[in-house]
Amino acid sequence: MSAVTAQPVAVFGCRPRVAGGVCFVEDQVVLHALSSVPARRRRTLAAAELPAREAVSLAFSPDCRYLAAATAPPEGHLTYWLWEKQRLMAAVRLEAPGSGVCQVSFSPQDNAQVCVTGNGFFKLFKYREGTLKQMNLQKGEPQNYLCHAWLSEKEVICGTDTGKLILFETGELHWETSVEYKKPPRELEEDATTEEYESLYVFSAHSSSDVPCGLASEDNGSQQDSLPQISAVVAYSKGFACSSRPGVVLLFEKTKEKEVYKESQEIWLPQDLFRSEPKTSGRQDIICICFSPSEETMVINTNKNQLYMFTMLSTNLMKVSAILSHSTAIMSSKGCIGMLKLILTLLWSLYYSILCKVFSFSTLELYKEYREEAYTVSLHPTGLFCLVGFSDKLRFISLLYEDMHVFKEFAVRKCRECSFSNGGHLFAAVNGNVIQIYSSITFENINNLKGHSGKIHAVKWSADDAKFVSCDTHGAVYEWNLLTGKRESECVLKSCIYSSIALSSDAKIIFAVGSDQTLKEISESSIQHEVPAFDVVYTAVAVSYSGHMVFVGTSLGTIRAMKYPLPLTRDFNEYWAHAGAVTKMSITNNDLFLLTASEDGSIFIWKVYDKGGGILKWVKEVEYAEEVLIMRSDIEEKSQAMLDLQIRVKELQTENDYQLRLKDMYCNEKINELEENFTQEISSLKTKHQILQAEKEKQELQHQFQLSELMNKQAREVQQLESDSNQKLLMENEKYQELQVKSQRMQEEYEKQLHNLEESKNKAVKELTEYYEEKLTEKSVLLEEAEEDMKQQLKAHEEIKKQIEEDDDQEILEIKIKYERQLLEERESNLQLKGEIGVMNKRLNSLQKELKERNRDTEEMRLEQQKLQGIIRSLEKDILALKTEVQERADTIEDKEKHIYDLKKKNQELGKFKFVLDYRIEEFKKQIESRENDIKTMKEQIHEVSKTLIWPLLLSPLNTKMTCTQLKRNITQLQQKLKATDREMHRERQKKQNMETLIKRFKTDLHNCVGFIQDSRKMKDGIRELYTKYVQQSDLVSQALYTDFQQEYMRQREYLERNLAAFKKKVVKDQEMHQAAYMRIVQENVSLIKEINDLRQELAVAHTQVHDLQSTLRLTKKKQAIQDTASSTELLSSPAVLRLNAEKESEKIIEMQQLEIQYLRDQIQEKGQVLAVHPLLVGNLPKLNLERSHKTQQQ
Repeated sequence: MSAVTAQPVAVFGCRPRVAGGVCFVEDQVVLHALSSVPARRRRTLAAAELPAREAVSLAFSPDCRYLAAATAPPEGHLTYWLWEKQRLMAAVRLEAPGSGVCQVSFSPQDNAQVCVTGNGFFKLFKYREGTLKQMNLQKGEPQNYLCHAWLSEKEVICGTDTGKLILFETGELHWETSVEYKKPPRELEEDATTEEYESLYVFSAHSSSDVPCGLASEDNGSQQDSLPQISAVVAYSKGFACSSRPGVVLLFEKTKEKEVYKESQEIWLPQDLFRSEPKTSGRQDIICICFSPSEETMVINTNKNQLYMFTMLSTNLMKVSAILSHSTAIMSSKGCIGMLKLILTLLWSLYYSILCKVFSFSTLELYKEYREEAYTVSLHPTGLFCLVGFSDKLRFISLLYEDMHVFKEFAVRKCRECSFSNGGHLFAAVNGNVIQIYSSITFENINNLKGHSGKIHAVKWSADDAKFVSCDTHGAVYEWNLLTGKRESECVLKSCIYSSIALSSDAKIIFAVGSDQTLKEISESSIQHEVPAFDVVYTAVAVSYSGHMVFVGTSLGTIRAMKYPLPLTRDFNEYWAHAGAVTKMSITNNDLFLLTASEDGSIFIWKVYDKGGGILKWVKEVEYAEEVLIMRSDIEEKSQAMLDLQIRVKELQTENDYQLRLKDMYCNEKINELEENFTQEISSLKTKHQILQAEKEKQELQHQFQLSELMNKQAREVQQLESDSNQKLLMENEKYQELQVKSQRMQEEYEKQLHNLEESKNKAVKELTEYYEEKLTEKSVLLEEAEEDMKQQLKAHEEIKKQIEEDDDQEILEIKIKYERQLLEERESNLQLKGEIGVMNKRLNSLQKELKERNRDTEEMRLEQQKLQGIIRSLEKDILALKTEVQERADTIEDKEKHIYDLKKKNQELGKFKFVLDYRIEEFKKQIESRENDIKTMKEQIHEVSKTLIWPLLLSPLNTKMTCTQLKRNITQLQQKLKATDREMHRERQKKQNMETLIKRFKTDLHNCVGFIQDSRKMKDGIRELYTKYVQQSDLVSQALYTDFQQEYMRQREYLERNLAAFKKKVVKDQEMHQAAYMRIVQENVSLIKEINDLRQELAVAHTQVHDLQSTLRLTKKKQAIQDTASSTELLSSPAVLRLNAEKESEKIIEMQQLEIQYLRDQIQEKGQVLAVHPLLVGNLPKLNLERSHKTQQQ
């Protein structure tokens, strides 16, 4: 094996149009489809009893033992394979009513359960006893199921093309909901810069033919609001996620309510800031959704070959890693390491965009789009310049700090190969069959290398830039001396078309690859060595700077690593990489990295190892420069901006000082206010204390006063009682003895009461004194506590004062920083908004007026459109009615044709009957020669009668044909009306578009005119120009003429429609009259045919009578002959007289029969003439009763 191995470090590419092409291998490892070419075919599954069909969907069981496959219609099958033994376990036919199967999947818990969905069907199968048995019966209307996912062992969620989510539980409909259309949020539409945007660049695997010219139409189509459509669905632990419309993912979570699943979150794809139209980049069809095993990350794959990674940090969505992609083939890729710190790769694609990418960090450095097509790109060794070959010119572009600036243009059309020298002082450009050498310093054409007869495919510089090597399509490899401008050596092999070349470090050996499937080693103008490619075409070649390694790219997209000298056998390492042919290869100067680009739009960066597994070491270390290019105007703008900012900083400092002073004043005022508040509180507390003391004294005085009042009252009461008792004693001496006892008792009671009163009074006095003493102690304690609190508050006030001062200092610093930032932002916003505010205010009024006028116009157009749609619907209904009438007429015509066919059969039977009659007539000729003429005339009459009967039947479909033509005429008239209405609608739409363009032009001119609002003269001149430009008398006259023409046209149209309606009424009346006449004629014909049948029956009876009479005549003749031979001697007797009477009677009877026959013939001729005059047009004639007459004639 070779001594060198390569390992891919970074892959920039994604395989398109692969359903389910993204999955998680590990929690942090994403696997996506890159190449359609497998490394090695491991197994082939086939069954003899099944037809070979394309498999549209595959699914492995959770344990990877079984495989389910669904084949494409018309004979679609679902097959169940044992993957390990390659054995078909069961197969069942899928009767898909729609376009076929969309998805097949296994149950996550049961290997024997399979779900299949598609257009118009949803089926669950279970593998039992060697067969797949369907578990569900489909009910309701069929839906177009685009995708499905298993939520549990029994639940399956399906998405339809109409935006419905349908949940099936054990095959039965359990829950259904519809996803509504929602407008995108303002964050995505207006301000894409607020998104946290991490870029990972992917160049997709489209071929160059996949780049249509209709990119603009695709973007315009994406702007239209599309209907909801569930294109992808995937389950996770909380519920499931689905795509409802382009660029939108909805998360549903399980609930315990009637709605089994409820929408919890809505995710919108971010905008691509590097696109020229970032708003359209978020509207991409989602084809696959995938969750990591830990469900912390969600990956979304779109039809634009983009991968978006969302980090599920919490219930609210968070962080997105967006992916930028190329969807076309990479035509040129050239890498170099110069004075830059990082290795740059310059890429070109058919999107007409240049990407400058640092592949060590996978970040985009520069990006610019061009409208012209380019063919080649080359980067200067310093990394500060590049060459780009456009279709019209070759441009020398400076790679600035934030832009790409065209520095010089060269008149080289469609340059497909260009390259800088290793020193960077020269560059080569291919112009047709000539290689032009230019100076990178003076840009002069130093030399022109002529000699190639074919198309030049590759050019290479030697390490010292003294030699130059090129190859072409005619098999020529030339080595040029740049000092003399002449060829030093050449090697021509006309049977080979060279595609790429490479030079060794000493420029003595040339490696070339081409269409002859070999790698050639060319030295000294001859092929020294050829290495076969083993049935593969080599498309690119690269040689390491050390000279020990050779890398080759093939048409299959593989990379082969060989050692030098080149081996003759298959002694190389081959790596499967790209899905298309490798177009370019390049090795870095330190031989550590290999870069490959392909037609599939992908780029691989390989790290090169030696055989032992170690990384190759580069002896020569390169120092990288930190300088970048920048325009003088940019520097001046930035310096001016810095000066403005410095001035602004000084202004801000002065403003901050002023603000600080104001803050100090404010703080001092606050402190004074607080001191005043505290002093007021202290004084209020002192006043409260004094008030309490005064209240205490007042209460003591009140208690003393109450005591004295009670004592006085008691003394008065005692005196009163004594006086009363004395009076009673004087007045009631008589009752003295009786009341003496009572008085003693009363005295005792009063004494007791007095004693009790004194005791209670003493107790009350004691309690009051104790209560007020306690209150005094409490108030004194409260006063002491208030004094201590006042001291503590004073201390706290001093500490708070210190902290406030410190916080004020910190706040001042923070406010200073904050206001500096705000001033910077306001400065930028003010600069942007100064010129916009005045114009926008003026625009608002004009736009509002225009909106009102536009709304009126749209409303009028909508009403006219509704009227036209109503007319179209009525006309469509008339067309459907006419079509049904035509169908009915066609059915009647088929019935008539069947009846004609039956009559033809009867005519054939009549011919047979005629043959029998001819045979009978010949017999009658032998017997009665005199009646032959009569029989011939009867034959002719019968023939004529048959003609007259069949001819009207043949003419019967004429009326139906006339009606069909009339209906066709009506249909054509209605179609013409529809075309006229379509033309009118087209004219109106064209008028509307013309008016919109005119309004846009008027808006732009008006906007330009508004700019001169400060200058009245310019404003006046601008308004005059607007008037002369947009207000013309010819337009008014033409508009008036057009309205007159339109009115005249409408009047003529109404007049013609009225005439047409009158003619239609007349035609209907004439048809009714003709129909009545026709029915009368049919009835007459029916009666005549009945009479003919009756006459024919009578004629047949007459024929039988004639036959009977002829037989009796024969018998009589025979008897007469017998009697004549008898003896003549016998006498005449009475029997002889009777015989003579019998003969006479028979002759009379025959004459009478002949007269009747003649009479019948005359009547038949008359009836035939009547039928010839009045032929039948339409109608079924009654069946001729010919069989009966035939039977009677046979008898």
